[in-house]
Amino acid sequence: MTDTTEAWTARILTLFPEMFPGPLGQSLAGKALEKGIWRLETLQIRDFACDRHRTVDDTPFGGGAGMVMRPDVVDAALAAATADGLGPAIYLTPRGRLLSQGLVEELAAGPGMVLVCGRYEGLDERVIEARQLIEVSLGDFVLSGGEPAALALIDACVRLLPGVMGAEETLDEESFKTGLLEYPHYTRPAEWNERKVPEVLMSGHHEKIRAWRQTQAEEVTRSRRPDLWDAYKKRGA
Repeated sequence: MTDTTEAWTARILTLFPEMFPGPLGQSLAGKALEKGIWRLETLQIRDFACDRHRTVDDTPFGGGAGMVMRPDVVDAALAAATADGLGPAIYLTPRGRLLSQGLVEELAAGPGMVLVCGRYEGLDERVIEARQLIEVSLGDFVLSGGEPAALALIDACVRLLPGVMGAEETLDEESFKTGLLEYPHYTRPAEWNERKVPEVLMSGHHEKIRAWRQTQAEEVTRSRRPDLWDAYKKRGA
């Protein structure tokens, strides 16, 4: 078993710690968690509130709908969460930089990360600035809170940790690794509902298979993600 003092750690600041590990306790991530390959820690943000009602939010200055998470409470939680210097502190928000495989690889290569899961209308801007939180978004959509985004980000990182995936070469051929989407996959039966597996995949000719997969990856990227295709071509690949 891996020494837990050296295990990659995901430390989560949340109002709903019971949402974890959730799906992260299953499948490959769950097995890796049991083995001590990675560690999951949650901090209840309400525990850092100063009043007897454990208030974590208040009405926004300037008016408007909803509530805003108080900077003093979140800052106290962050002070506790970052005291040992664990990784970067990330705030999951729709206005953040778009999460990419490159960022996932950076985070997985470090000791871990601190994730702040916002609720309501989000965090007071001052604590974001004061703590220099890295703002990250899963995409152009809005969730009810940062917890589902945290689950997705942690899963993406954990699967890259040594000893989690069964075959390391699997990681080398995934979508985004080379800047392209992944090629199509097929398995038995060789013919299903009058649809046949491409003959080249059953030829046993490894170089032809490699070339076919490269062509397919390029075609699917060009048709489905022209933004990725343009970036791929600019790199001179």
